[in-house]
Amino acid sequence: MRFEFATAQRILFGEGVLQEVGALAASIGRRALVVTGSHPERARPLLDLLDAADMRTKVFSIAGEPTIADAAAGVKVAYAADAELVIGFGGGSAIDAAKAIAALVANPGDIFDYLEVIGKAQPLVNPSLPVIAIPTTSGTGSEVTRNAVLSSPQHGVKVSVRSPSMLPRVALVDPELAYSAPPAITAATGMDALTQLLEPFVSNRANPLTDAVCREGLRHAARSLSAAVRHGDDKMARRDMAFASLCGGLALANAGLGAVHGFAGPFGGMYHAPHGAVCAALLPEVCAVNVRALRRRAPDSPALARFAELGALLTGSPEATIEDTIAWLRSLVTAFDIPPLSEYGFQRSDAALVVEKARAASSMKANPIVLTEDELTEILLAAA
Repeated sequence: MRFEFATAQRILFGEGVLQEVGALAASIGRRALVVTGSHPERARPLLDLLDAADMRTKVFSIAGEPTIADAAAGVKVAYAADAELVIGFGGGSAIDAAKAIAALVANPGDIFDYLEVIGKAQPLVNPSLPVIAIPTTSGTGSEVTRNAVLSSPQHGVKVSVRSPSMLPRVALVDPELAYSAPPAITAATGMDALTQLLEPFVSNRANPLTDAVCREGLRHAARSLSAAVRHGDDKMARRDMAFASLCGGLALANAGLGAVHGFAGPFGGMYHAPHGAVCAALLPEVCAVNVRALRRRAPDSPALARFAELGALLTGSPEATIEDTIAWLRSLVTAFDIPPLSEYGFQRSDAALVVEKARAASSMKANPIVLTEDELTEILLAAA
């Protein structure tokens, strides 16, 4: 048995832990770039806490999922502010942007030198600037991952900058910050969190430590995802989903993902579709095709036993079958009004190109079995 488990240097979890950010940030440096999403006014409580700690701050906001151009613009702002640390406050987009900016500030030059798939994927030479990651949604787990996903509109794809030094110095997870997230956002990000627990659990890189993290995260997500969507003020449900999202980040950073995310990156880059909703649409179909492929070509694979275990973890019934698991996932897609992929402009004639890009995605490498082109096409069309 050999595996590695790497994560943020510190993880603070619980209602109200945002109040500790001033002292945490001041212990790292005095000048911070604060990266937010499209509504920077929501960061006012954070900025007030930093101000009370005598921190000098500069705010940089991004309008949506971060692009390569966003990261480059953020680097210029960080240089101008002489930032000693970067604080990401928001959903996965803001946190990914913060991590990318922190990495690129410390590693000047051509950003394509460090990008996967469309670049040279060279390792970062210098350690990233310290990052404090503060999620305000429960889904991506980006607060404990070692990569940042950036969109390249000219290539029609999303790709990563990746390095162990990009793991945040502090992950500060306060479930109260997600209380105001609307139902549609809660559903999409929650399904992303669920996917990022399920895929590492059946991954070909799973290990006993990520298994334990996934099992606990899946239990929390299964019992509270629907409640969090229906009742955003349900404190227990919000806490469970914040914890599930954190577990998903811990798991994917150390056991990889699979075909859902293998598709989601290229698809989101081509159609500008929201990541969580795309993952949600794909998840039941990927599970169904993976199970069939494993039964046919790798019946002794441990992944089949993992899929069988998912039934009890997700439905609560010890007698639940793999088919029950897939039906449960499909019921969530229906209950949450997750749109089919065709809603974003995907057409059947696009399938070959999407499949080609998905096969090159880094996430696909951890799928429990190598899927054929026909199987990948079947998944895509079933989710459309």
